[in-house]
Amino acid sequence: MDTPKNTSSTLLERIRTHRLTTTFTLLATLSVGILAGSILTRNVSGKEQSEVNSTDAKPLVIPSPVALSNGFSQIVKQVGPAVVNINTEELPKPSSNKRKRGGQRLPQPSDPNGDDDSQQSPGDMQDFFNRFFGGGQGGDDSDGGAAGERRALGSGFIVDPRGYIITNNHVVDKADKIYVKLSTDPDGGPGDEGRAATVIGVDKDTDIAVIKIDTKEPLPTVKLGNSDGAQVGDWVLAIGSPFALSKTVTAGIISAKNRSIDEPSPNGVSQTQFQRFIQTDAAINPGNSGGPLVDMAGQVVGMNTAIYTQSMGSQGVGFAMPANIIASVYNMLIGPEHKVVRGSIGIQFQVAQSSAVNRVYGFSSGVIVGVVTPNGGAAKAGIQAGDVIVSIDGRNIKDGDDLVNDISARHVGSTVKLGYLRDGKQNTANVVIGDRAKTYADITGQPDDTSTPQETDAGEGKLGITVSAIPASLSAKVGIKGGVIVTNVRPGSFADEIGLGKGTIITAINRKPVTDETSYRAIVSTLKSKDDVVFVIQSPIQKNLNSYVGGTLP
Repeated sequence: MDTPKNTSSTLLERIRTHRLTTTFTLLATLSVGILAGSILTRNVSGKEQSEVNSTDAKPLVIPSPVALSNGFSQIVKQVGPAVVNINTEELPKPSSNKRKRGGQRLPQPSDPNGDDDSQQSPGDMQDFFNRFFGGGQGGDDSDGGAAGERRALGSGFIVDPRGYIITNNHVVDKADKIYVKLSTDPDGGPGDEGRAATVIGVDKDTDIAVIKIDTKEPLPTVKLGNSDGAQVGDWVLAIGSPFALSKTVTAGIISAKNRSIDEPSPNGVSQTQFQRFIQTDAAINPGNSGGPLVDMAGQVVGMNTAIYTQSMGSQGVGFAMPANIIASVYNMLIGPEHKVVRGSIGIQFQVAQSSAVNRVYGFSSGVIVGVVTPNGGAAKAGIQAGDVIVSIDGRNIKDGDDLVNDISARHVGSTVKLGYLRDGKQNTANVVIGDRAKTYADITGQPDDTSTPQETDAGEGKLGITVSAIPASLSAKVGIKGGVIVTNVRPGSFADEIGLGKGTIITAINRKPVTDETSYRAIVSTLKSKDDVVFVIQSPIQKNLNSYVGGTLP
């Protein structure tokens, strides 16, 4: 009975022994193959390396810098030092139902969402003039609180070595603080905004502003060219700070001239009557606004102002205000009144009409009067709606632009001889030129925004406070006969920063007594940027207890 068991055990042991022998044989064979392959590969590799000869290879050499033939770099070196970066701050203000214009929001320069009073289709002009920078997103404060601080970026160029700079009005519009960085100023970091600037004057009709920075040394300036000489197809360079990238240069050509985009207000009065742009395909983006458009002679022929886009980026359609218009406006803004005064005869007309209209009314060139403003020069001279104005002082006029350009350049109070057709008959009338701003205010029913600000707001812009007379009960309590009481303090303003609070009683400013609101306004009107300002504050709870609060105006 034991024999089969022993036979079975012997068979299993033989099988196991055979398997082990086979396994060891295979492993030995593989090891020999791997070792032989490694030796052969090493020998072949070594043989290939030893046979490579690179003695004929020449080292790479960096060539000396060469000046290219297009001349762009020379123009940039010439104009670049006079191009500046402008950043502004709009401090928090009490909430209102109106949305406020904003600049390029930081640090989200590519945000395409505009913040405007009107709803526009994607193809509308993205900058007339609230949308060019992307609008202050989040600026509308619907919960009744104060809106947050707004920051915006733009560009500008120096035209006078004493620090006078030209930029767009919408770059500095409503800004409480304006800072300028020269091309030679270090980039710096937070808290290093640049040099404080003040507004000399603005012209909303052309979206032009003049600002100034203080300087001890003469600054580099641009050369202004004659934009009438610029031709379609000419090369131009756009220089500025798109998306906060300062000293950026783009190139293109002049695509068109005398480009206008008429945007009539609800009352039918054109809001862009004096805007005749140079169109260019040089890349213009948010932040370029206010920078120069330069020709191949290194002269500024325009100021980059607006873009036409559906994506808030450049699509090859940019607009620049011509240099000739800039020069005319600048010369008026630096004058004693710091504002632009344009002539008007007090009429409205249709900008363009069919040639059939010309044939029916019997004229080849001229302007059909649509509306005559009551009490305007034309009304007083007997001009009526339906009359066709065909000449000015004996010179035939081409169209409405020709008429406006001639009349607006004339002095207010001067007289012009108009030739006009009525029922096909030739007539003349002597018309007295009026102030266009006042005429426009009569048409729209709105106050002239070029007039001097109301005296009650004298301290709002400079100090950030509003004041009123001290109530009789409080005056008797503290035992003073004069002074004013602070009724409101704008957050982030000069007054807020130095600690003036609502309810503060001011009795003197810079050692000059404040007896009432009139004396307060008179003192404040003399204050300017960089002045030291010290207030004498009367305690509202204890008689004859004065304190002194002061600071330096930004």
